[in-house]
Amino acid sequence: MTSPRKLGSSGLEVFPLALGGNVFGWTADEAQSFAVLDAYTAAGGNFVDTADSYSAWAEGNQGGESETVLGKWLASRGNRADVVVATKVSQHPEFRGLSAANIKAAADASLRRLGTDYIDLYYTHFDQSDVPVEEIIGALDELVKAGKVRYIAASNISAERLRASLEFSDREGLARYVALQPHYNLVSRDTYEGELQDLAERTGLAAVPYYALASGFLTGKYRPGTTVDSARAGGAAKHLETERGRRVLDALDEIAAAHDVPVATVALAWLAAQPTVAAPIASARTVEQLPALVGVGELTLTEAEIGRLTEVSEVSEASDASEASA
Repeated sequence: MTSPRKLGSSGLEVFPLALGGNVFGWTADEAQSFAVLDAYTAAGGNFVDTADSYSAWAEGNQGGESETVLGKWLASRGNRADVVVATKVSQHPEFRGLSAANIKAAADASLRRLGTDYIDLYYTHFDQSDVPVEEIIGALDELVKAGKVRYIAASNISAERLRASLEFSDREGLARYVALQPHYNLVSRDTYEGELQDLAERTGLAAVPYYALASGFLTGKYRPGTTVDSARAGGAAKHLETERGRRVLDALDEIAAAHDVPVATVALAWLAAQPTVAAPIASARTVEQLPALVGVGELTLTEAEIGRLTEVSEVSEASDASEASA
């Protein structure tokens, strides 16, 4: 039985793999999405990550499709109290930005689509640096006091703005971020490690990394000479062109073979073992893709294996130039 992980200073306990909802209503239709959600919860999963903007980028979509699918599933299964629902504000075409009025209006729209009266974890999706942190935190605190949001979190934010937000919350006794959603994986470490990770560790924030599998590259399905039918194939395949990408793939192959698990499970297990990380996010279009993801809860890498993956995923001076141009 996979043990849940405490999400920072919150009262939430989550499965060590957050199921990404970006594919719901996009590359996975409603029936596929329901099947994936059923299989995820059957495996012990309880943490679903979506956003009000998913999937506005797809032709014919307006944004909110993922929340709508998730809301229908929650209603049909009658399991709202058992699922930690995370969603985000700032990128929906009709609710852009982080003004106080927009945050509150967007939250109400998300609640309607989700068919619920509360959001467990509400993220600012992309920080808006020209809006004072006082205004953002003030609006989020109102949602918490109204019972519409249980806990608040931030994504795509600088260490400077995150620090200012936490200091304001502490000084004024207002709702305080409990989690951070950074871009972080074995082939993208400088997007989190350093100042941001240090701040999260010092202030007790949990990290819930997105792009945990580098758009599919860290599943191992992208190999020299192969073509993958995926909406994200271009972004993933670029890592094959870097020395680091090939080194990481070789190490993942060996460690996966030693444990008799999929490559993706090892990549997620490395991430789950990093300081501050509570649960990486990964999405599945089909039920068949799910076991490799939820398997992270059962796999414990040795210190030597974690060390090796950490070493091969460093950007060496020799490969800096090729990394920078990738």
